[in-house]
Amino acid sequence: MDLLPYSVLILFPCIIECMIVTSALIIWKALMCFTGSESPVVVVLSGSMEPGFKRGDILFLHMSNDPIRTGEIVVFNVDGREIPIVHRVIKVHERQETGDVEVLTKGDNNYGDDRLLYAQGQLWLQRHHIMGRAVGFLPYVGWVTIIMTEKPIIKYILIGALGLLVITSKD
Repeated sequence: MDLLPYSVLILFPCIIECMIVTSALIIWKALMCFTGSESPVVVVLSGSMEPGFKRGDILFLHMSNDPIRTGEIVVFNVDGREIPIVHRVIKVHERQETGDVEVLTKGDNNYGDDRLLYAQGQLWLQRHHIMGRAVGFLPYVGWVTIIMTEKPIIKYILIGALGLLVITSKD
């Protein structure tokens, strides 16, 4: 039995999987360039923005050099936290001496502003904290991400099933 055809049969599905992963990364990087945001798509993980956005909604972000306005929905990172937060800008503060703009945010479903969520001693968010502004959304589609994060066994089963499908497909 010649080993060359068998090794090609094993190698071909692996190449296909690598091409799929590479294509996804290229699309993600292209979206980052097009939107100006380090994360052009985020999932709403809590109910703090209800009724406007519910847990599991996917938000599409864009980041431009336009000034941030009161009422806009932004996604921001807080120093010392990994997970970005989706909230509405309730105040914009411009420092006269530097021209820097700082913002204060609040979840629509929360009683108070977000100063308790910010880093200790931080009263405002600066521009570098803001990842993007919400420009659109898809309801409920992000539940796939939430389920795979909260129940990792489902993620491993899904990845294994997809890998098995690629390896066993005849086309």
